[in-house]
Amino acid sequence: MNIKFKKSYRFAVKSAIYISLFAAIMLAALMYYMYTINWGFVAIFSLTLLVFSFFVLQYRVEHFIYRRVKKIYDDIALLEASPLRGQRITTDMATLTKELEKFARDKKLEIETLKIQEEYRREFLGNVSHELKTPLFTVQGYLLTLLDGAMNDKTLRKKYLQRAEKGVERLTYIVQDLDMITKMEVGDLNLQFTRFNIVELIQNVFDLLEMKADKKGIILMFDAKYIKPIMVFADQEKVQQIVTNLVMNSVKYGKENGTTEVSIEDLVNNKVIVRVKDNGEGIEQKHIPRLFERFYRVDKSGARTEGGSGLGLAIVKHIVEAHDEKIYVESAFGQGSEFSFTLEKTK
Repeated sequence: MNIKFKKSYRFAVKSAIYISLFAAIMLAALMYYMYTINWGFVAIFSLTLLVFSFFVLQYRVEHFIYRRVKKIYDDIALLEASPLRGQRITTDMATLTKELEKFARDKKLEIETLKIQEEYRREFLGNVSHELKTPLFTVQGYLLTLLDGAMNDKTLRKKYLQRAEKGVERLTYIVQDLDMITKMEVGDLNLQFTRFNIVELIQNVFDLLEMKADKKGIILMFDAKYIKPIMVFADQEKVQQIVTNLVMNSVKYGKENGTTEVSIEDLVNNKVIVRVKDNGEGIEQKHIPRLFERFYRVDKSGARTEGGSGLGLAIVKHIVEAHDEKIYVESAFGQGSEFSFTLEKTK
């Protein structure tokens, strides 16, 4: 560490003045009792003592206190991220105290952040393990059953292979989504901005998910008839993925014979907001801050029976933020949920 010494003379000056004043008063008092006061001598003596005291005290500060302060800086400098690294060393205790207090606050915040990240890492690894373990064990179970003799029965063989295929399909979804979200987090999401009709895109999503919604009697609908196209400027493929994931979630967790309603509203500054609203079971407020975390599920017991990778909302959030846009969620438990996101509007 390249040490630069920033001298502070305040302590030496004040101490020298106090010593000189005390000595001058004592000398004047002594002369007074001897009935002769030579003020010139007192002044010269005081000034000489002031200069002498200053240099002695300053020398002691620089060679006694400085060595101890330098050790503090050297100890702190062992941490590469130390904000004190490379700064000039000061013997001013007030300045040093402020620097150390700021250093302590920064390190405390850094430690707390690391603890949160470590907890998140453990939870994430546990979730990944659980998500992969379920389909793996399912596939393994069906294959072992076939190897144990069920493969000789054509009916069982076909049924078990189809079920094993579903497990492999789910594993594929998880791996693909993990790969995608990893690329997003490192900024490797190549967006291809184009001008397209968001109304047409949403209708295409409705058409794709219509059969899945019909199984639960859920109606996919707009809040109104959009006769004129609403043009936006974004990555069409990624926006379709956003809408698909949000509508898919509303179908998965919506109540039977319910509705999923999509609306498009104008905002200020050439923005539109797309809202996906359902009248399903809703989400408790305690879960909302964590909805966009990877693998986080509100219903820990039954959510996995619905399939999916558990990364849908995390991917949605990354795509929206990659567009420099915002995503919002509002929900009332037992009444339904609304997810909304903004897009840039164009003519």
